[in-house]
Amino acid sequence: MTIRAVVFDLDGVIIDSEEVWEEVRRGYVAEFGRSFRPDTQDRMMGMSTGEWSTHLAEEVGVPRTPAQVADDVLGRMASRYRDDLPLIPGSVDAVRRIGARFPIALASSSARILIDQVLATAGLTDAFPVTLSTEEVPRGKPFPDVYLAAAEKLGLDPAVCAAVEDSSNGLRSAGAAGLAVIAVPHGVYPPAADALAMASLVVPSLGELSVEAIDRLR
Repeated sequence: MTIRAVVFDLDGVIIDSEEVWEEVRRGYVAEFGRSFRPDTQDRMMGMSTGEWSTHLAEEVGVPRTPAQVADDVLGRMASRYRDDLPLIPGSVDAVRRIGARFPIALASSSARILIDQVLATAGLTDAFPVTLSTEEVPRGKPFPDVYLAAAEKLGLDPAVCAAVEDSSNGLRSAGAAGLAVIAVPHGVYPPAADALAMASLVVPSLGELSVEAIDRLR
């Protein structure tokens, strides 16, 4: 059995967005006189739009509906991405290089509006034949739904696909779906030890992920 496709996460793998997300969401809740709970940032990494907006509305206490919270925050994030996209150095070249060897897909917890904006700004709209947001599956990460859906759209068994992830919930999602897991740990928001243990390969950056290393995963 060999790897026949690679599925990428977006945030923390292609773009260094976690600090942007934290800055935007912290600033947003502060406008309503609220602040993050001790575990808010860790919990929201990998959550779908509906999940994190519900958390901010119902647990953090922002006096808006989850749908309103989502619209407010996503609008601010899309504006940031248009003006100053936080691409990780070497990530675009790595996507192109890996995509020349394998069919590739994108499985992100970001909303569709942000996925499309990132790919347009980065010049990667044509790179991925399959893109999925966790908005488009029943459950977000750490559940396996988005990776199972990505493999299905690629027409492949999850066992012959590899996933490139950085966060605890993303690693757990890919592992639960049965993909070979490649971890690219984020320096500021490192994954939990149990999640990192699910990885068959750990690399310091996407730019250092070789097609030869992917070939050897299975």
